[in-house]
Amino acid sequence: MIKGDLMDNIFEKLGGKNSVFKSKKYLDHRFLPDNLPHREDQIRSVAKYWIESLIGVTPPDVTIYGKTGTGKTAVAKFARKQLEQISNEKNVNVRVEYIRCTDYTTEYQVIARLCQQMGQDVPYRGWTKAEVIHAFRDMFKKNVFGKNLILIIILDEIDILLKNNGDGLLYTLTRTDNVAIASISNYVDFKQFIKPRVKSSLRDREIVFPPYNAQQLMDILDERAELAFNNEVLNNDVIPLCAAMAAKEEGDARYALDLLRTSGELADENGSDVIYEDYVREAKDYIEHNKVTDIIMTLPSQQQKVLESLLYLTKRKEEITSGRLYEVYKEFSKGDSVSYRRIFDFINELELLGLISTKTVSRGRGKGRTNIIDLQCDIQLLEDAMWNN
Repeated sequence: MIKGDLMDNIFEKLGGKNSVFKSKKYLDHRFLPDNLPHREDQIRSVAKYWIESLIGVTPPDVTIYGKTGTGKTAVAKFARKQLEQISNEKNVNVRVEYIRCTDYTTEYQVIARLCQQMGQDVPYRGWTKAEVIHAFRDMFKKNVFGKNLILIIILDEIDILLKNNGDGLLYTLTRTDNVAIASISNYVDFKQFIKPRVKSSLRDREIVFPPYNAQQLMDILDERAELAFNNEVLNNDVIPLCAAMAAKEEGDARYALDLLRTSGELADENGSDVIYEDYVREAKDYIEHNKVTDIIMTLPSQQQKVLESLLYLTKRKEEITSGRLYEVYKEFSKGDSVSYRRIFDFINELELLGLISTKTVSRGRGKGRTNIIDLQCDIQLLEDAMWNN
């Protein structure tokens, strides 16, 4: 027979516990605050280009670069919110639509999504690409009030789409009247995926986002913490420690917010009314383990072999050149190996994921230059992620 207390609703029992949080939503990187500390210059840069839309002129294309967690998406969405507000006040027909290219990965999907966001019923499959483009361009004909629509499209993580699907979307959009593109990318070299004929039409203005420093990260965390936590639950050194750790991660505000939130969750799990520095250190280990594990589990098998080869050479304390790496990789692959040239693509991709770093060193006069590869995460953590999951 089941005891009565086991019949109680588990969510009611869990929900009744004390917590250090008022609301966790303010520590989510997707939350858009009313203030973006230390990004005023970047907001002004975006606004400087987009303001032309308020006088009926299609603004120039904009490209926003910066490492993960430097506020690129937040700034674009902040400027969007303010532009839409003032365009409504001035009765100007301007729209700003946001597309995350990890969710919509082909030209067809992006244009279908844009049509749907703007009230046009277009299916995600079943039409030809020409039919979808025609439906999209139809929306730019003058409305009943005789006012032209100006559309600004934010394409977040555009490098993902270009790498997987080519530059067809940019070709279509740059040849559609009254459309401006705001591209967001973590990588300054993403334009390698764009053909010259499209580059010439893009003619974009570039805005670079620098990483946050430790003091700037503290300012961001202070504002969010006031919204997210109950009074007097943060030990004095918690926010400085989160900021210092995130500053070492190339000034990543997302990482700082994740550290602070996870530290609070650990305090709750331990029944503590105060968040201590030890919870921050524990949160760092937890986040790093999850991050590396998630990356490893989604890597193609050939890239896992390259990583296994890097681990082997690192543990032997060998200097890792691309040539030496390829030798070991071929041994580990047992005949199922890719070309030496393809290894360079794998190295670039692993570096973009933050698992390794590369540097070019000179061997002296007449000996040329060599790429040296180093692991950028803890060996034990990497081994656990590769072989214990």
